[in-house]
Amino acid sequence: MRRSLAHLHLDLQSRSPILRYGLSVVCVGAALGLALVFRFFGIHDIYGSPFNFAIGVACWYGGAGPSVLAVVLSVASYDYFLSAPLYTIGLQTKDFPRFLVFTAWGLIFAGFVAARRRIETELRHTSDRLQAELQQSQHKESEIHRLNQEVTARAEQLETSNKELQSFAYSVSHDLRAPLRHVIGYSELLQKQAASSLDDKSRRYIQTIVDAAKRMSNLIDDLLAFSRVGQVETTKTPVSLDQLVKEVVAEIGQETSGRDIVWTINPLPVCYGDRPMLRLVIANLVANAVKFTRMRTRAEIEIGCVDPNKDVVEVFVKDNGAGFDMRYAHKLFGVFQRLHLPEQFEGTGIGLAIVQRIIVRHGGKVRAEGGVDQGATFYFSVPKAHGATAKTARTPWTN
Repeated sequence: MRRSLAHLHLDLQSRSPILRYGLSVVCVGAALGLALVFRFFGIHDIYGSPFNFAIGVACWYGGAGPSVLAVVLSVASYDYFLSAPLYTIGLQTKDFPRFLVFTAWGLIFAGFVAARRRIETELRHTSDRLQAELQQSQHKESEIHRLNQEVTARAEQLETSNKELQSFAYSVSHDLRAPLRHVIGYSELLQKQAASSLDDKSRRYIQTIVDAAKRMSNLIDDLLAFSRVGQVETTKTPVSLDQLVKEVVAEIGQETSGRDIVWTINPLPVCYGDRPMLRLVIANLVANAVKFTRMRTRAEIEIGCVDPNKDVVEVFVKDNGAGFDMRYAHKLFGVFQRLHLPEQFEGTGIGLAIVQRIIVRHGGKVRAEGGVDQGATFYFSVPKAHGATAKTARTPWTN
């Protein structure tokens, strides 16, 4: 019923003024007829009620103009048909207060009706707008739910594919090691037993086979290491980077005895991560720095922290070695990606890929800066241990 009346109200508001003012006249006419019925039956106290109702209906469905017309017609009808002397237009002094009250009451009633109509119209519009927003919100929620389901399904598929790929890489790498050992072993036996009966070219062929098989064996070992990084569960604890760096430098120092290497190790904070994995990261980066400074008469390697006061620890390993072209920096952390020839520097191109994989598993990032023949600086970031503070030693450790 309320919706029907609301639609009637909107329909009348959208039509011509003639219809709205005509509604005002009809309402006052109906009110006059009802008042005359009351007078016929001797009911004198409620003559004004039908007119007030007519004013309210005219105001509600017609608007401000028809409500004013309804007030004027009601006053005139009341004066002409219901107020003595009957059938005359004119106010006596004694009737003036009553007509003034009647007129004021009609205007006040029309004002209240107009205010209520305006408020109800605003509420209806607000309700319609909220309903539309609710429908849009429900549509967006359903769309988000659908997208989340798709993302979850794709994540599960990706995780399954990664596990299958890791398992495949591990199996292939593991199964290739046995035949490669046979190739290397029998080639070396052939090299020893038939050395006297072979010419220089044949011996060079056998040595090439041995060297290629050994390089492939090293590639397989690195692939196994890369695969294990993705399979091993990480156990995160507070880790002293100072201690890790000193352990790695001490081990590499034994292998590089006789070289002139200046080590500069700045104070490092305590981070939060898996100690064996972080040790592998530092070992790979330091080994790279040692390898690519081999042509330097005096190698300089510096290890430190960019800003020990941040919540994220960013460690750098800097060297004055061969460096690289920054245009190809994006290839550094890819599997089997090398920016130098194997004849210049040995390696399989997997070490930096392992570094990136470990750091990404710790929620950090890796990056590199350098220039050709100007050295290189590698950075990696890991979360800082809560409550841990950076060391404040002013003099760096050197060797």
